[in-house]
Amino acid sequence: MCRLYALQATHPTRAACELLDAQNALIDQSRHDTRGLSNPHGWGMASLHGPRARRFRQVEPASSSETYREVALGLEGDTLLAHVRRATVGDPVHENTHPFRREDAFLMHNGHVPAFDEVRPRLLDRLSAERRRAIQGTTDSEHIFALLLQLRAETPEAPLHEVTRRAISQLQAWCREVPVDVHASMSDVPFDDLDTVDDEVLHRTLALNVLWTDGTWIGGARLNRSLWALRRTAAYTCPVCGDDHTDPPEDDRYRATVLASERITDEDWQPVPNGSVFHVGDDGVLDHYPLDAE
Repeated sequence: MCRLYALQATHPTRAACELLDAQNALIDQSRHDTRGLSNPHGWGMASLHGPRARRFRQVEPASSSETYREVALGLEGDTLLAHVRRATVGDPVHENTHPFRREDAFLMHNGHVPAFDEVRPRLLDRLSAERRRAIQGTTDSEHIFALLLQLRAETPEAPLHEVTRRAISQLQAWCREVPVDVHASMSDVPFDDLDTVDDEVLHRTLALNVLWTDGTWIGGARLNRSLWALRRTAAYTCPVCGDDHTDPPEDDRYRATVLASERITDEDWQPVPNGSVFHVGDDGVLDHYPLDAE
């Protein structure tokens, strides 16, 4: 079901241990996640630091890729993104591999839009011609990215969580317009406990764990996939390797939020509420809000 990792920090941070060597590192989740599924259909990473943005993607499974290890060891920035994919909508090809990029904006997604063939024309009609032409692959994820960027361009002063709310609400509305005979049992209601929901039901449910950045900070949503957050309020020594993964000046206060589909280390991870939107500002603090708030 794809697995995500993101970090937003006040100072450049390295993430190699969380991607490679931690108790539940992302590379291990590519082999076997908590639902017993592998995520073998490619991987990608991105980093941002000031005006500098980088991305690397590969269709090869992360678990068998030497390049994954090389890129993870060098990944450093104020904003970090990493993704291992289990393909649901769109073939496992390079154009469909996360994270998606438009200049300094990036997105990765865990989940899917049921009956996407029915929803896609509605979404495309909402986009400018330029944004429609920019879509390179066939995933629902890249189309969601285009919608978010369209809404961001139309409301540049809105906070990222509000832009995300509008996009998710619009997707929910389009899903409700799908004819009953196409997807009779489709649902977009947040589950209280995902651990009790079987895979067949999840497959029929709108699932939008979205992490994206416009080049300044991270925004996103959690809807019907697992998502955990870890808050760090000071520069820290990595509990895995014993080294410092960040080097802020002595008089600067370090803060960061890490987001992941599964708890990666033995630290105090907290669940992001299902059915919520959020943003992590340049102060490294996570703020979340109900998706259905007026």
